[in-house]
Amino acid sequence: MRGHLVISLDYEIHWGVFDNKSVNEYRKNLENVNEVIDRLLELSDTYGIKLTFSTVGFLFAKNKTDLVNYLPTQKPTYTLNKLNPYDLIDSNGNNEYEDPFHYAYSKILKIKHNGNHEIGTHTFSHFYCHALGQTIEQFNEDINAAINIAQPLDIKISSIVFPKNQINPNDDIDKPYLKVCKKYGITSFRGKEKSFIYNIHSSKKYRNLFIFKAMKPLDAYFNITGTNTYNLKAINKNSIIFNIPSSRFLRPYNTKLKLFEGLKLRRIKKAMTYAAKHNEVYHLWWHPHNFGTNIDENFKNLETIFKTYQMLNKSHGFQSETMTSLTEKFNKTRTHD
Repeated sequence: MRGHLVISLDYEIHWGVFDNKSVNEYRKNLENVNEVIDRLLELSDTYGIKLTFSTVGFLFAKNKTDLVNYLPTQKPTYTLNKLNPYDLIDSNGNNEYEDPFHYAYSKILKIKHNGNHEIGTHTFSHFYCHALGQTIEQFNEDINAAINIAQPLDIKISSIVFPKNQINPNDDIDKPYLKVCKKYGITSFRGKEKSFIYNIHSSKKYRNLFIFKAMKPLDAYFNITGTNTYNLKAINKNSIIFNIPSSRFLRPYNTKLKLFEGLKLRRIKKAMTYAAKHNEVYHLWWHPHNFGTNIDENFKNLETIFKTYQMLNKSHGFQSETMTSLTEKFNKTRTHD
């Protein structure tokens, strides 16, 4: 296996931030998501990049009636009720033309018809697996709904990105969630970076300490945790479904930190180069709504990354794959070993 670049996008629009921000509070980012999707498709096709759009199931609905028809019987019973997205449905618009913040039917079709990319799931309802009050039975119904709402579009769901990356494959509490995914034909997921600073978000003990909050953004610009590239064979010896861990969250352009943009890009390019030279995987991710402001600057940065990929593809055979296509490729090589 050569080195590989994987890019996954948490496609959620308002469903990913509703518990912290109203539409009006985040309007500019949200209303530009459709433009961001169009430009992502155009740029990725120019450079031969494959994208995995990990999509919230709610976005597949043609209209509110369609969405209601797919709602599971068992909905998450979060202790913290503000996490429950079902309370928003009645107040939302009827379809994507009235309400582009909660529906994306036509854009999902555009991604599908492009033919170069994958549409995976970000769960049906942006389900929080580590939130208090939810149950594995509720998660089971959520994933079933995500599979079902994609079927009329002839989309087979084969990969998952857990909202807030709330999964730990080595934790016995989380293993049943992976088994549910496997039951529904999902073959891969995006795990977390191996460094401890990316594996403490569920711990109240560390979450409130400033030093741990500061280390993640610092790591985007300065090498605190290393390349975060992976030998997939080594980390998937006993996996329930295939783990393709994250290497880096692509932080959006920040006008206040514009002097450090070069450091951020250098960090990414050096890690990609390491992955290419050592036949490992580099997994980059972000949310389309992150690009909703400073769009041109964000796409300029992304094109720099894509040019680096193109160079590494020519010099080292570095290859771009979706989560599912990489899983299939890996399984073929494992069969022949």
